[in-house]
Amino acid sequence: MSSFKRALIQLHIFVFLAGLTAPIGNLIQLNGLVLVFYRMLLTVLALVPIYLLHQDSTKVPLKEKGRLMSIGVLIAIHWVCFYGSIKLANVSIALVCISSVGIFTAIIEPIIFKTKFIWNDIFIGVLSLVGIFCIFQFDIQFRTGILVGLASAFFASIFTIINKRLTTQHTTQTIQTFEMMGGLGFLTLVIIGINAYQKSPFILPTKTDWIWLILLSLVCTVLANHLMLNALKKVSAFTMNVTLNLEPVYGIIIAIVLFQEQKQMGKGFYLGILLIAISVLLQMIRVLRQQNHK
Repeated sequence: MSSFKRALIQLHIFVFLAGLTAPIGNLIQLNGLVLVFYRMLLTVLALVPIYLLHQDSTKVPLKEKGRLMSIGVLIAIHWVCFYGSIKLANVSIALVCISSVGIFTAIIEPIIFKTKFIWNDIFIGVLSLVGIFCIFQFDIQFRTGILVGLASAFFASIFTIINKRLTTQHTTQTIQTFEMMGGLGFLTLVIIGINAYQKSPFILPTKTDWIWLILLSLVCTVLANHLMLNALKKVSAFTMNVTLNLEPVYGIIIAIVLFQEQKQMGKGFYLGILLIAISVLLQMIRVLRQQNHK
């Protein structure tokens, strides 16, 4: 097997594992906050030894470590909202809401970096947003889950925009390790504060939850990112971005098979999904044309 074919296989495995994160989160019997705490805890326990063994010879300044850890706080909030959306609605709704990252990014990125708005990006993002509104309008029982899911997409767009610039300054291993540590530290303080205020005991996962948490952290986070980085050595970023559009598709299909979520959905869901699918298709066509003109 050629190295390029192996890279493509690794890339698709990565996307499939990314699609598994939502269904696995639904299987874990913990609220979004505690779930993300344990996910980050296990991820940090796995990443720190790897970082110490393979760290770059150039030392990361303390200020930069603090900056990376602060971004980890945004990632933690994004994950808490994402899994909160799953618990409040279902897997499919949470994955659909993530589609709104495009419109948030199209608006926020030009504001942060003071560049021109790309109106094609905004149009495609608005189309996804209309799809989400259709689901919001018709499926009243999922409204809270949708709002929390949109908050998740908002925070995802912010840390993604910031991380774009950081990839040229630090290794991926450094970025991941300190961001996860920052997120874990933030959630630790939040949980301690909540437990002290409510005088409630610290929540421990069940044996089954531990199994799913280990799978979520080690396989769907650490291993998945490793496969992605290996694949990027052989395939273009363009190929990866197009393939990533399959993530919500995988997740929704798995959710339908495991949880029969299609029985909970009304007509608004399918209309919204159609509009979101059209927006993804338009984006893929646009990127393909840009690639052909290079």
